[in-house]
Amino acid sequence: MAETQPHVVILGGGFAGLYAAKTLAKAPVKITLVDRSNHHLFQPLLYQVATAGLSAVDIARPIRLILKKQRNVTVLMAEAERIDPQARRVSLGKAGELSYDRLIVATGATHSYFGNEAWEAHAPGLKTLEDALDIRRRVLLAYERAETEPDPQRRQAYLTFVVIGAGPTGAELAGALSEIAHHTLVSDFRRFDSKQARVLLLEGMDRVLPPYPPELSAKAQRQLEKLNIEVRTGARVTGIDSGGVWVGEERIEARTVIWAAGVAASPLGASLGAPLDRAGRVKVEKDLSLAGHPECQVVGDLTSFEQDGAKVPGVAPAAVQQGEHAARNILRALEGKPSREFRYRDKGSMATLGRKAAVAELGKIHLSGLPAWLAWLMVHIFFLIGFRNRFVVLFEWAWAYLTYQRSARLILHDSPREPPGGPGS
Repeated sequence: MAETQPHVVILGGGFAGLYAAKTLAKAPVKITLVDRSNHHLFQPLLYQVATAGLSAVDIARPIRLILKKQRNVTVLMAEAERIDPQARRVSLGKAGELSYDRLIVATGATHSYFGNEAWEAHAPGLKTLEDALDIRRRVLLAYERAETEPDPQRRQAYLTFVVIGAGPTGAELAGALSEIAHHTLVSDFRRFDSKQARVLLLEGMDRVLPPYPPELSAKAQRQLEKLNIEVRTGARVTGIDSGGVWVGEERIEARTVIWAAGVAASPLGASLGAPLDRAGRVKVEKDLSLAGHPECQVVGDLTSFEQDGAKVPGVAPAAVQQGEHAARNILRALEGKPSREFRYRDKGSMATLGRKAAVAELGKIHLSGLPAWLAWLMVHIFFLIGFRNRFVVLFEWAWAYLTYQRSARLILHDSPREPPGGPGS
């Protein structure tokens, strides 16, 4: 009986892929979920790991554990290299091939350096746990090296942190880095005052948080500046090397640079043969399927989908809704029913900037400051269901709030990328 069941292949164990699999829990199908990592990541809190606020286990959980009781799912830790929609096959490289009856592609996005790939070695982005741990290591090592650096100018370069891109990720990173300098590490070092650290947030557009309404962007900038962050808008980066950043003709000496300026879709989308947008996202039909291939649906950050004249944003709620919708269309196909068009239900956007500093757009309701920060906190705690006990995480946040301490301040020495200023530089 099992051999006659349709085979559904889901590529990607992020929000879209995982929620698609869970929606098919009771369906008469065989599911194979493929991801190159063994864990599902709560990406909205990844910056907290990068800035030592949370540990990796607080925001990640093994995919096999999440789907352990779902008997119709097989999980493979492998990387999809190519898709052949005509033959309905997925190549997994050395792991072989998978044939499918239905395919959901949810492989997400990666960093985009806009053609300047050499910058990546000096300015890591933030998309994976490995990225977060690498950034955490660079930040903490910068302070350690400042303690051993006798030259004041070189020491200040170690104590200068540049975040490129003032979208939600960049703003959240900058706020956390400022808190580390002005609260967490105060009195930890003997040869310098951590408050000497500079945190610069650079944005090429004319305001921070460009996707938000202008009035919220203005409030966000004021909150960031109150947190001792140097905000520069209209600042286009023209070069990055091991010693700093060029903004036009201006040189900023900085040994820690973080990239939060752009994303590009997973390169797997190009193998589908469908039209792509400028960021490499796959253009899909109104039901999220490929033109000419209704059995293949593309969801999450890999999708280019317009609704009411605007692109659906690449955020977690959109990915969840698309994953669930794709799965429900599979259920409808099993029942002989036509697929339904996807409609995104925008429940609002939030960005936290630091302690009691945030902005939130909830429909017509716009919040900033403490009310927005409390709303952000409650929403993120609620959606941590299925990860490490959310009450444990809430306790850790409460403790950090009262004490300004960040418990995950460990420097690991097995990072594949040596931070700038390290041995041999």
